[in-house]
Amino acid sequence: MSKVLIIGAGGVGSVVAQKCAASPEVFSEIMLASRTKSKCDAIAALIKNRTIQTAQVDADSVPELVALFNEFQPELVINVALPYQDLTIMDACLETGVNYLDTANYEPKDEAKFEYSWQWAYQEKFKEKGLTAILGCGFDPGVTSIYTAYAAKHHFDEIHYLDIVDCNAGDHGKAFATNFNPEINIREVTQKGRYWENGQWVETQPHEIKQALNYPNIGPKNSYVIYHEELESLVKNFPTLKRARFWMTFGDEYLTHLRVIQNIGMASIEPILYKGVEIVPLQFLKETLPKPEELADGYTGETSIGCRIKGIKDGQEKTYYVWNNCKHQDAFEETSSQGVSFTTGVPAMLGAMMFLTGKWRKPGVYNVEEFNPDPFMELIGQYGLPWQEEINGDLEL
Repeated sequence: MSKVLIIGAGGVGSVVAQKCAASPEVFSEIMLASRTKSKCDAIAALIKNRTIQTAQVDADSVPELVALFNEFQPELVINVALPYQDLTIMDACLETGVNYLDTANYEPKDEAKFEYSWQWAYQEKFKEKGLTAILGCGFDPGVTSIYTAYAAKHHFDEIHYLDIVDCNAGDHGKAFATNFNPEINIREVTQKGRYWENGQWVETQPHEIKQALNYPNIGPKNSYVIYHEELESLVKNFPTLKRARFWMTFGDEYLTHLRVIQNIGMASIEPILYKGVEIVPLQFLKETLPKPEELADGYTGETSIGCRIKGIKDGQEKTYYVWNNCKHQDAFEETSSQGVSFTTGVPAMLGAMMFLTGKWRKPGVYNVEEFNPDPFMELIGQYGLPWQEEINGDLEL
């Protein structure tokens, strides 16, 4: 029986809160906090079978976080706020003796650069306090890293080639919208691509490498190599990797909108003066776009995310493909959320469960692939994200 504090009241926060509430045997008390308490109250109203507490907190403020942690005294904080706020939340955890879990790595507000170095630097601090910090427990990063760890444990002596493939074949009916926070999403997909090959990073222009990949139950979709954060930890934790890439699908219309947004300067994170007020163009654009949680009702189609792996087992070459498909309609029926929020929120809840039940608990700062994948893989299907696997099939990559 354990108390958890969830920070962040967007689409993912809603899924995490609902999923935690559905397992009272593990999550004895739940508090949901964000900058806007009314958002927390709206999510709490979705939960019919039990009451969860709500609170207002500015996650950029360590003193505010510390005051809230001391008042509620959670055993674990589930951070599904913005990546900019990872370090302030981790600082507050250290000050109050609370364990930590997030779904996305830190990035500074003034630079579109996300990497784990800032959070990995907390390793000794968390160890000294006897606290656990679990990094990147969404779907990608998160489940994709756990899939890789599971493959390494059960199917390979050496993993040589890893392709993480992320397809959203859904239709939300909007001309242009992002499936999670628009500011974070646009910053991510407009960066240069990067993949790991032969012991070094290879940089590409945005969307330079394109291939039509076949996805289960969906078919061929144009997929592009982009840089994604789990690559950084996976190449560190699986040193036999000769190449590791991340592929994401984008429709032509989405890419056209993205080019226009960039060409007219609306993707810029450099502040400008407008009528005497300093604004950041991308933050202004975010306010004009549909909110990700507003896309859920009527969202059709499904996602397909998985890992395509090649390596050696008992001296023989082997291929392995493990994946999940998630229908947006199913996610909406269960949690009033769309599939991207659902596929991120469920693993965050399950990672918290792994910690609270003692299966993933060791002092320090760790990425999810550094824990035993088996108990997570055993349960994730029961919570709405069943996985499938194909051994020695044609991976086409």
